[in-house]
Order: sequence, then structure tokens, then C-alpha cells
Amino acid sequence: MTRPPAAERLDLAPHPEGGWYRQTWASPVTVTLPDGRVRPTATLILFLLPAGERSDWHRVASDELWVAQTGEVTLELGGEGERPGEVTTVACSLATEPHVLVPAGWWQRTVAADEDALVSCLVSPGFDFDDFELA
Repeated sequence: MTRPPAAERLDLAPHPEGGWYRQTWASPVTVTLPDGRVRPTATLILFLLPAGERSDWHRVASDELWVAQTGEVTLELGGEGERPGEVTTVACSLATEPHVLVPAGWWQRTVAADEDALVSCLVSPGFDFDDFELA
């Protein structure tokens, strides 16, 4: 897989859901979840989805706030059932909604418009791949 120029410039790695990412911050403050897992109170990544690509259906165990940087990404939300269900869409860009919240446990995938889309994703409690599920 060839890394797009923006991914190269930003030192992004392939993400298992598709696209490219790099964690840029994790809070030094931690929280113990009800089941005993310990997580940073929040984490932040850069996420690049090249033009015309889409990510795979996935969900995370924490709230995820998408923050537009450049381009436009459409978030497809599939509810919180066992599998993705009825889909609602919301565009995340500086021209539409600059912040989009995906609630904890909700299925999601993203579709880039006809240009690369770069967003920041803030996850709280902080992201851990143990809390990540692909459909």
C-alpha cells in the first residue's frame, strides 16, 4: 500500500479500519472504568481519508468527537445494535458541521468526498485498540 503524500508528510500509519492515522496526544490523567480497565481521560489522533475512499464499519467503546481540518468526510452512523443498522449520515467539514459526535458503542464508517479529508478525532475516555471492533 502506497502512503499518500499527506500521510507521508504527517507521518501517518495505516489504520485497521482504513485511512491513515497517528496519535498526537494522550491525557496524562487516567480514569478507571466500571469494569476495571484503566484509560487516559482522552486521546487525540489525526485521521486522513484519501479522496474517494471509505473506512470499514467499526465501533469504539468511548464517545468520539470528529473535528474537521480539511476536506469533507461523511460519517455514516449505524446505531448501537449487534451489527450496523439503519444508516444516518452527517457531513463533517469546515463548511458544514466542524464537530460531529459519535456516541460510545455506535457503528460508524466514513466516506471521503472528491478530495482528501483530514480530521482530528478526540476520544473520551481515551482510545485503546482493545475497545475497537470491526463489523
